Amino acid sequence: MDVTRVLAEYVAESRFVDLPEEVRREGARSLLNWVGCAVGGSRHDTVDRAIAALRPFSGAAQASVLGRSERLDILHAALMNGISSHVFDFDDTHLQTLIHPSGPVASAILALAEYRPVSGPEFVHAFILGVEVECRIGAAVFPAHYDVGWHITGTAGVFGAAAAAGKLLGLDPQQIAWAFGIAGTQSSGFREMFGTMCKSFHPGRAAQNGLTAACLAQQNFTSSERVLEAPRGFAQVMSASHDFSRIAEGLGQSFAIALNSYKPYACGLVIHPAIDGCVQLRNEYGLKAADIERIELRVHPLVLELTGKTAPQVGLEGKFSVYHSAAVAIIYGRAGEHEYSDDCVLDPQVIALRSKVEAVVQSGIRKDEAVIAITLADRRILEKHIRHAIGSIERPMSDADLEAKFRGLAEGVLPPDQVERLIETCWNIEALQDAAEIARGAQA
Repeated sequence: MDVTRVLAEYVAESRFVDLPEEVRREGARSLLNWVGCAVGGSRHDTVDRAIAALRPFSGAAQASVLGRSERLDILHAALMNGISSHVFDFDDTHLQTLIHPSGPVASAILALAEYRPVSGPEFVHAFILGVEVECRIGAAVFPAHYDVGWHITGTAGVFGAAAAAGKLLGLDPQQIAWAFGIAGTQSSGFREMFGTMCKSFHPGRAAQNGLTAACLAQQNFTSSERVLEAPRGFAQVMSASHDFSRIAEGLGQSFAIALNSYKPYACGLVIHPAIDGCVQLRNEYGLKAADIERIELRVHPLVLELTGKTAPQVGLEGKFSVYHSAAVAIIYGRAGEHEYSDDCVLDPQVIALRSKVEAVVQSGIRKDEAVIAITLADRRILEKHIRHAIGSIERPMSDADLEAKFRGLAEGVLPPDQVERLIETCWNIEALQDAAEIARGAQA
């Protein structure tokens, strides 16, 4: 099956008018969530260090770094916005593949939109196509590709960024096929990096490399035209199993962005059911850390595989500790970016409570499900079964929830009146004559 060609032709020939209204609406929701995450993460030490390291080598000041005053060339701006949008681990998730879809795609095309004119509808169209491409490619190799250790947001995200940028550049099917090849040969990202600055580097580099691929292809820079399906191409080399029907079937009829989900907690998605349950029990019973003898979490195996750090030393590691997450959920009743700061991870009260947390695998439990059993000092046991966490498809965050999340992330970064204008701009993306208004509206 020549899926590279099939996908390239779809991207080149797709029309905005063929996108269902509900799909376009989810595109706006995804964009709003991404901008909030990028602005909120823009002052993180990871972003400071990345800009300090690479700004001396940036070209002309062509594009914004959201939430900051710096302007870089479009390739470096795409990299920095990809990093800042993912550094809190607060961005969106396509649950079927565990891809964080907006980071690689939006970071690439917003930078491009500041360099050449792009209307709001063009931007939305390219964004939705980019998400579609990366999620379909990811689905074709998931879970084997992920299980062996690849960070699928980086490895599949580069294809989404190339597709979206290629669409905005007006590439034909041949050029988009080349762009996929150029993107694929740059596909990378290891799960070993979770808990370090490199995790957010992956979507940033995917954005930068995907944009690079589209720009090269525009100049007829050639590559393999069968990067996805060839014997020595992406799927065969980087996954023990694959299903190419996941790429081609229903193309143009079903849309991955319709299954996008948004995080109420700033950590790995598989922890969310446990946090959800701990917060609910805390609020229902007025629990304090001193009341608790033991917290047992019955979870999916992936929880321990991804978030089994028992003694995180920095905030980024805390995002991959189900133990830390349960502790802050009880103590603070939330798990936002402040609960994953270096100071919070090293707080003696948090350390004491997380030492009382035990996580065990329960057979048959889903990734977005958990059972929480809290034993109190008086020997009572309080239990909560979370069948679907807040933020899942079954219990989605509302538009108002997303706006509140945005305001919380942007607080202290942008003035309140600027935040409100930016929220309104994101919601009205399709009415914009110039999509770069989003970037300008988010610059400090």
